[in-house]
Amino acid sequence: MTGMTFPALLQHFFTDRLCTQMEASRNTIAGYRDTFRLLVRFAAARSGKPPTRLGIADLDAEVIADFLIHIETARGNGARSRNTRLAAIRSFFRYVAMNEPEWLLHCQRILALPDKRYVKRSVTFLDGPEIAALLAAPDRSTWTGRRDHILLLVALQTGLRASELTGLRRRDVVLGTGAHIRCLGKGRKERCTPLRRDTAKALQNWLKEWRSDDDGPLFPSIRGDPLSRDALEHLVRKHCLTAARSCPSLTSKRVSPHTLRHSTAMELLHHGVDQSVIALWLGHESVETTQIYIHADMRLKEKALASVAAPETKPGRFRPDDELLAWLEAL
Repeated sequence: MTGMTFPALLQHFFTDRLCTQMEASRNTIAGYRDTFRLLVRFAAARSGKPPTRLGIADLDAEVIADFLIHIETARGNGARSRNTRLAAIRSFFRYVAMNEPEWLLHCQRILALPDKRYVKRSVTFLDGPEIAALLAAPDRSTWTGRRDHILLLVALQTGLRASELTGLRRRDVVLGTGAHIRCLGKGRKERCTPLRRDTAKALQNWLKEWRSDDDGPLFPSIRGDPLSRDALEHLVRKHCLTAARSCPSLTSKRVSPHTLRHSTAMELLHHGVDQSVIALWLGHESVETTQIYIHADMRLKEKALASVAAPETKPGRFRPDDELLAWLEAL
């Protein structure tokens, strides 16, 4: 395979590399697609060429670097999003280097572009009163309010990711003895999360109201389709604004669907659940990932501080002796 154009290489990268060889997930492919849609538009506007006429030479290290600056400044992307876009671009140019050796040096310059460092802030999570206020926010006299309530309840109890929540089907809920929810998580790992009695009862009532086949979405839109990620983020923000009227501490927090996942982890941690169990509950690849919750838990730090005895010393100020004062005065 030699002398391929940029459009041909890009198409083969998606169809051959991602879909056939790597069997990448739908979410991964969608993320790569969005990256190259932005990059192609940026390069086309910069070079004055239509996207179909772009060549590998039009996408050099300088253009890629300027594109990364563009998505940060013009689009308001953070460092993490910027690094994610760069990871997708690197993957493509590694593919180009393997299949078009004459572009090897060109690709190496792009692959050498560094990730951007960023401040790793503590995770945001909701405490008990904030969780109660959020669950009480939906108007359960309406169909959408009842759907939103059970969705928030399931999210806060299971800690599922946004994609896992929107991807749930009716058949994924198992009620009765050993009630649980099955989901296909990140990295295509299947896992089962047990349900509390109140959550199982609420789900049972919801399934009686929302009658669909086993392949139907558990949390549908008003048209019966699965909720999109944007719709999920919108309803979380909407109910947080409502909950903030009775719980003002929510006003200062930026709550997203992932915040609900963090809240689940912190609730488990506060109840003494071991790190390894929390990692299994959330579907983490490594127990080390769960350590972010220990760093964010002020209660553990306050408990550690209380167990340390204060030194028995009396506070005082330094007072120089007479000889030192005389020496200073003589200067």
